[in-house]
Amino acid sequence: MSGENHTNTIGIAEVFGDSTDRASRLPRPARSVKEAARETPVLAETDVLVVGGGPAGTAAAIAAGRLGAEVMLVERYNHLGGLSTGGLVIWIDRMSDWNGKQVIAGLAGDFLDRLPDDAVKGPERSDWGSADVATAAYWAQRTAAFHGITTWSPTVDPEALKTLSMQMTLEQKVRLLFHAYAVEPIVEDGAMRGAIFESKEGRHAVLAKVVIDTTGDADLLARAGLSFETDSDPTDIHSCINTAFMIGGVDMNRWIDFKTGDGQGFKDFMARGRERLKYFERPFVSWRNDIALFMGPRLAGYSAVDVEDLSEIEIRSRQLTMGHLETYKEHAPGFENAFLMLGAPQIGVRHSRRLLGENKVVRGQWDDGTVWDNEIGVSTSLAPKFPNISVPYGALVPVGLDGVLAAGRHVACDTNSHSFLREIPQCWLTGQAAGVAAALSADAGIAPRALDPRLIQRELLRQGAYLSPSIEAAADASTRAAE
Repeated sequence: MSGENHTNTIGIAEVFGDSTDRASRLPRPARSVKEAARETPVLAETDVLVVGGGPAGTAAAIAAGRLGAEVMLVERYNHLGGLSTGGLVIWIDRMSDWNGKQVIAGLAGDFLDRLPDDAVKGPERSDWGSADVATAAYWAQRTAAFHGITTWSPTVDPEALKTLSMQMTLEQKVRLLFHAYAVEPIVEDGAMRGAIFESKEGRHAVLAKVVIDTTGDADLLARAGLSFETDSDPTDIHSCINTAFMIGGVDMNRWIDFKTGDGQGFKDFMARGRERLKYFERPFVSWRNDIALFMGPRLAGYSAVDVEDLSEIEIRSRQLTMGHLETYKEHAPGFENAFLMLGAPQIGVRHSRRLLGENKVVRGQWDDGTVWDNEIGVSTSLAPKFPNISVPYGALVPVGLDGVLAAGRHVACDTNSHSFLREIPQCWLTGQAAGVAAALSADAGIAPRALDPRLIQRELLRQGAYLSPSIEAAADASTRAAE
């Protein structure tokens, strides 16, 4: 109708409908089918098989390759990096401690040091640990200052990290297999000997001396029959799931000026968004001023290992993505020319299963500063009042099954410690340690749990990782004794 002024607004309910919750699901039939017995061809035999090419799996493959092991890395998507790339978790949380020292180092440092300068945005090294009020205030708006202290918490270009991750694995002659999904572990005599994968070719087996489960949800270990800890508050942010998204064509400096300079206007805008969508998020900065990152809205009460829950989350996330785009474009300074740039190819899972390991990181460590004798890395703590957190090798070693290690967000810990051990840098940390341990175990022909932790520590230090001073001294002493 000519002459009328219409707002081009997508009717979310009309487009998607309302049948996206559990109440609308059809009941599952109480039936099963019998599958015929089969022989599965072996695709490859290798020293180390890494299942899952997220941050932990990529680090594991590179670390094992550096020791000369034959490594195969199998990934279900078309890229490496997992949630740090395909999941758009491009804000790489703190790697420096509260004094400004980078304690999550090694491959974590290599990845960020080797990215192009225009693919990383964060504070200068000289500002890490700074309590300068103006510096911290600036970086607090850019996800790199907390408790008044500036930290090394950059944002990165996910495509650049994909490219670099692939390059670094290929440098170590890692055999990459994309578009293959692990469906079954191969277990013989109490040890995992490989895994069966499904792909466009059907089913194939890969045999290995040592397997590393870096699926994020411990899928292989679960299908091997192991038990896990799954307790968590379903309403807590660390148990939520969603699909992240990026909006382009924005001016984040204008947005930050609005958020910090017009308190009432910002409050009114957020209230408008919550009234319209109920779940409403503010954007994070990215590595570019013209791209806004949304790592929510975070959806509670869903299971990351329920296929119908995962499907519902994708639908609801897309609804909320479009609602955010409309609301910001219509009402937020700096978003007038906004457009949806990318919905994450990978769903953003924070918690599902946690390993029952030989050791476990627990809340008590935060207070007493426990340093494990078998430490394989050091994590930053959640607040300046806590010391750094020592991560033991046993947190990667499952109880009840040999021939396999676990790394990434399902390492052994309590729910409180999981809130930071699931983050990207900590996944690099545990992945690198698992890769080193797997290569050493495969070379020695022993089970990973029988490996001397000092051997792992010595190699991690050679690869640039940071360990607690007492552990580094003990590892150095063992090196001198072996020479």
